[in-house]
Amino acid sequence: MGAEFSVSLAKIIKESALEPFYMPCEPEEIDIVTKDIDRPGLELTGYMEFFDETRIMIFGNTEYSYLEQFDDEKQYEIINKLFCKRPPAIIIARNLPPTEAIVKSAKANAVPILRSVETTSTISASLITFLSAELAPRITRHGVLVEVYGEGVLLIGDSGVGKSEIAIELIKRGHRLIADDAVEIRRVSNRTLVGSSPENIRHFIELRGIGIINARRIFGMGAVKLTEKIDMVINMEQWDSEKVYDRIGMDNTYTEIMGIQVPIMTIPVKPGRNLAIIIEVAAMNNRQKKMGYNAAQELLQSLGMDVSEETIQDKKVETGWDL
Repeated sequence: MGAEFSVSLAKIIKESALEPFYMPCEPEEIDIVTKDIDRPGLELTGYMEFFDETRIMIFGNTEYSYLEQFDDEKQYEIINKLFCKRPPAIIIARNLPPTEAIVKSAKANAVPILRSVETTSTISASLITFLSAELAPRITRHGVLVEVYGEGVLLIGDSGVGKSEIAIELIKRGHRLIADDAVEIRRVSNRTLVGSSPENIRHFIELRGIGIINARRIFGMGAVKLTEKIDMVINMEQWDSEKVYDRIGMDNTYTEIMGIQVPIMTIPVKPGRNLAIIIEVAAMNNRQKKMGYNAAQELLQSLGMDVSEETIQDKKVETGWDL
């Protein structure tokens, strides 16, 4: 079983610009452990079979409209059946005023009441997106993550191969650094990996012979970024004259990170190669492949060679990151 993560209610309040109406304790003391939220429809009618007390509850016009059918005593009875389960918080959308029954039951059961000016759909969508990232399964691995022409490129390879130096050259060419040395990778969905830097080393780069530098201080705010989706992996290794490197790019090669297939290519390193330009081209070429264009296929077609789907193979390579 993977590790469970949590996010404090205080961070959610700040991120979603929520207004605390009633707080039984400090929001830093309340942890949210699930990315799902609850719109209590059936629960208000009394059906509690699949009620999850770990979810934040959101009330909007629909919930208010249903409650208004009853007098204050009945409203309190309905609300109290939910609040006695001690959900972590209730958010009231559209800046609606909390009803007397909601306030009374919240205080009786120590349930925080928060308000939002947003519509129910808007606050639900933004909250799920935020919680999905904050509570996503994650691993931390050695590497460098940069954004090149909008593509998240994860550079891996042995220590000393030149990953940080290439990152500096890419920053000077207008691209952005996300993480150096340690990359925190989060699986935010079944198809998406997002990388970031641990907060305590964010924006710092280690350059052998020079030491530690702060990329944001030296190159400016435009040279760094907090997070980026991982679109491809580039494995950098010292040039091996005995090894045959891919010169056509017909086959699609992938590596598995946290159960997700990510395109990977190996770039040999040796003196005289301008690796920053090579990585720029690799990023642009990867974007073209995602859009359905493969230069190798077009070339072989122009030469009259067979480029049917059967000739294009998907290969998987091991990186030691498979979980």
